[in-house]
Amino acid sequence: MKKIITIICILLTFKANAQELFVMTEPASNMPTGSIGIRAMNSFMYEKNGTLNYHVMPELMWGISAKWMVHVQSFHSNRSTGGLKTEGGSIYAKYRFFSSDDIHKHFRMALYGRYSKNRADLHQEEIETMGHNTGYEGGLVATKLVNKVAVSSSLSYERALDNKPDYKFPSTQSNNATNYTLSIGKLMYPKTYTSLNQTNINLMCEFLGQTLNQNGKSNLDIVPSVQFIIRSQARIDVAYRKELYSSMTRTAPNGFMIKFEYTFFNVTK
Repeated sequence: MKKIITIICILLTFKANAQELFVMTEPASNMPTGSIGIRAMNSFMYEKNGTLNYHVMPELMWGISAKWMVHVQSFHSNRSTGGLKTEGGSIYAKYRFFSSDDIHKHFRMALYGRYSKNRADLHQEEIETMGHNTGYEGGLVATKLVNKVAVSSSLSYERALDNKPDYKFPSTQSNNATNYTLSIGKLMYPKTYTSLNQTNINLMCEFLGQTLNQNGKSNLDIVPSVQFIIRSQARIDVAYRKELYSSMTRTAPNGFMIKFEYTFFNVTK
């Protein structure tokens, strides 16, 4: 009986959150309590001269409770000579402080923060503590789900520090920025849930923007993607990131991203 109840709870969780598992942003919802997730983000970004930058960012995630979850992540890339090298890592935490749930819909809000260490060279004006800059980010995210459509938006402050030991942040650049995102996802398949073995297919579109606070330079990207959730535990995302507008220096804004994820339920309960 206990096993049946657990399966039903997992199924209901994925029915509610399937189209909230965005590629580029975290929603206000958390992963199930007591679950452990593993994830690998692979990005293939092209510089203007045609050089391919490959970044892989493995991640370990823990759903501590209905309100708290944490991620630990490492950064590796081939930008330096000599192949793939470890450049740094980060810790991310999210606190869901508001939830209004109803049949086939809910609204949630959460606070989140990230601290990163990175030793890579500083090569662009854009600030990105997930893979490029040492620094921190803190923000607010709100997510609304109605039937098969989810909309999520976030606003955050991000601050870059020196990439020690070799790279001091340039005094001529803005070392802090405001980030804003809008993510939309829709569950396309299945039309009706019957079992945990069904593969979910979600289509998504995300908009990612940043404004440098000290000089007003900004950028805006669009990221369309398709997502597959297999047996309610495995996840595959395929996305393409395209720069729509930018007035700041960015090394490689355009390219493909592939994300793999697997969740283990009831590990720490």
